[in-house]
Amino acid sequence: MSKAAATKPDAAKQDKRARTLITPEGLALPITLSPRSSRAGALIIDVIIIVTALIAFQMAMSRIAGGLMDGTGVNASQGAREFVAIMFALIVFASWYGYFLVQELGPRGATLGKRIVGIRIAARGSARLTPEAVIARNLLRDIEIFYPLIALLVLLVLAEQGQDIGILGWVLTGWFLLFLLFPFFNRDGLRAGDIVAGTWVVERPRPKLAAVLSAQGAATGASEVTGVRYDFGEAELSIYGEKELQTLERLLRDAQPDALKAVHATICRKIGWDPGAGDERAFLEAFYAQLRERLEADMRFGKRKADKFS
Repeated sequence: MSKAAATKPDAAKQDKRARTLITPEGLALPITLSPRSSRAGALIIDVIIIVTALIAFQMAMSRIAGGLMDGTGVNASQGAREFVAIMFALIVFASWYGYFLVQELGPRGATLGKRIVGIRIAARGSARLTPEAVIARNLLRDIEIFYPLIALLVLLVLAEQGQDIGILGWVLTGWFLLFLLFPFFNRDGLRAGDIVAGTWVVERPRPKLAAVLSAQGAATGASEVTGVRYDFGEAELSIYGEKELQTLERLLRDAQPDALKAVHATICRKIGWDPGAGDERAFLEAFYAQLRERLEADMRFGKRKADKFS
């Protein structure tokens, strides 16, 4: 079997997961939906991280409390133990939901588990990822998976003790399987939380700022097509940061005409230019090269601009 033939199944799988994401600025970006196995792996990693951290925290607090009590001859009262238990329950609640919400609302849109496997969440359509969407998808994940799973474990313990649980076990099993298999019954592999929140889970691109884009004369601002020279000033280059630079690099590499025209129009509108149509790629290459040069110069002086909001 030839190498080309061997890669055809992988390419077909990639095409089935290929989508186009419309950004709030109106740009069409090609994305790839994450495979279900990656999502499951990321969740397992996140749960392991949270549980390990909570166990370590509990052990540390127990050692500290034990050390404070040693030699005093004082035993903790029932009320004190209940207070500690309530505080620990609140810490567990805050850690569980805070872990997902804080990280997924950040600029990377991904928890540690998602970053390890190379995926992130994104809003479907042209909307921004909102706190409401992140909260909704995380709350529903507990309803889909963890609540029925915990209830099933409790029922198993009760059954082992000889108590009659009736058909409740079958009901919870059906509930668990329904939501667990839900991503296999829709084209985008969405779980119920994604549908309610309007989100996708996509593969996270790993952009590399290769020198080739700024080594073809673009840094000088001169167009090989029209001969026009594009020189951007401090005000024009200050509107974008590293994130937008990486997005622009991906667009230039993909070289999709419609996408180049859309981002050309967006940048021109932002900086107040009207260079006309027909020379979009030269304009964008010049803007990319000069923006990259400016950002790299700032980094040498300890200044970083992560994105346009920085």
